[in-house]
Amino acid sequence: MSKAKILIVDDEKSLVETLTIRLEANDYEVLKAYDGREALEKAKEEKPDLIILDIMLPRIDGYKVCRMLKFDEKYRKIPLIMFTARAQESDKKLGHEVGADAYITKPFEPEELLSKIEELLSSGKR
Repeated sequence: MSKAKILIVDDEKSLVETLTIRLEANDYEVLKAYDGREALEKAKEEKPDLIILDIMLPRIDGYKVCRMLKFDEKYRKIPLIMFTARAQESDKKLGHEVGADAYITKPFEPEELLSKIEELLSSGKR
């Protein structure tokens, strides 16, 4: 079986690198994007198995990226984790409304993120 492809979208390059090391160590293939527009292009080009998406992004925010992917028949089945410092209930509610499958706040526990990735990938959505 081929490695699952995960697209990480965050404008914090050091965080993207840290996540990349952690995910590659767990046998995932990692794709990276640093703004909302690049995220949409990579998602459509590469069709990742899962997307980890920050909310506060340059060019197009994470809520809009999520909505655009989740309301498109071709990409709606890709599990999407909102990954953000925004921890208010209203932020989580909005994340859910635009179609996010999970919502993890920063700072985060790496094991929590890995277990959520496993759960979403094994839930038959892949």
